Amino acid sequence: MLEFTDKGIFCPRADVYIDPWKPVKSAIITHGHSDHARMGNGHYICHMETIPILRLRLGLDISIQGLDYNRTITKNGVRISLHPAGHIIGSAQVRLEYKGEIWVVSGDYKLMADGLSVPFEPVRCHHFITESTFGLPIYNFPHTEQVYSGINQWWKQNAWEGVNSVVIAYALGKSQSILHHLDLDIGDVFLHGAVANVNDVFNAEGYNFPGVRVTPEIDRKSIKGAIILAPPSALSTPWISKFSPSRKAMCSGWMQLRGARRRSGVDRGFVLSDHCDWTQLNEAVLATGAENIYVTHGYQNTFAKWLTDRYQLNAIEIKTQFEPATADLE
Repeated sequence: MLEFTDKGIFCPRADVYIDPWKPVKSAIITHGHSDHARMGNGHYICHMETIPILRLRLGLDISIQGLDYNRTITKNGVRISLHPAGHIIGSAQVRLEYKGEIWVVSGDYKLMADGLSVPFEPVRCHHFITESTFGLPIYNFPHTEQVYSGINQWWKQNAWEGVNSVVIAYALGKSQSILHHLDLDIGDVFLHGAVANVNDVFNAEGYNFPGVRVTPEIDRKSIKGAIILAPPSALSTPWISKFSPSRKAMCSGWMQLRGARRRSGVDRGFVLSDHCDWTQLNEAVLATGAENIYVTHGYQNTFAKWLTDRYQLNAIEIKTQFEPATADLE
């Protein structure tokens, strides 16, 4: 029912693409990260909570339709529904059914709860398309509550010493999960504009993320003991250096690797990801009951071979233009 084309994952019968990387007439978008939600499509379909993010990033005038989880629409006989992916707020898996054959496109997903996004829901199917960003056994993430507690302890110690704490995290998704778990009794919270822009969208929808947007009027040299959320693009820029004295921490699944921590040039690495680790990937694939597995961005060759050898599944490697590294580190 689905094909892998030069424009993206395509369902010919429904005439719709899923997360296409070239402009198409109709696109189902799994979530708002830039490698999955691209400009130029004629019409967008996504979860209700992804609508304001797409309008922020792609323009207020896009044609867009929102769906709640588990609500079904039909296109030329193909039943289409969205199901929680647990990746970020509004993220969704896409289920397509035609004459009893079921495909599920996972997009990006994780099984470990972040306290914000609706938890991942296993969907039984015949064909499952999975990412493999951390599809190696070496990736074994700590529980998120342990990581959030570690961030607060690090911030508290820095604040006690009169040092600012700069946390580097992706502006959409990871920053909100960190903000949601901060101990606000420790000190003040400041935000890079990229994080503040996303927060403004979510806060207008009823969320309540803390933090003050850093503007030119704010004297950064007067700030002491605060925590500052910024995207990786701000790392090693004058924007951050003006918060001196400060210590920097990177939040990413890649921080599990000593070399990645060293190369990032930060003082501290927290292993926190919006993606599955090795155990979660295996658990998710088996929970679908699918016999046909299509493994995309990440360690697709290794993970596909593992699924074939270990579980006797029909797993194959698929090349796509999704970007696992930047999706986690931007």
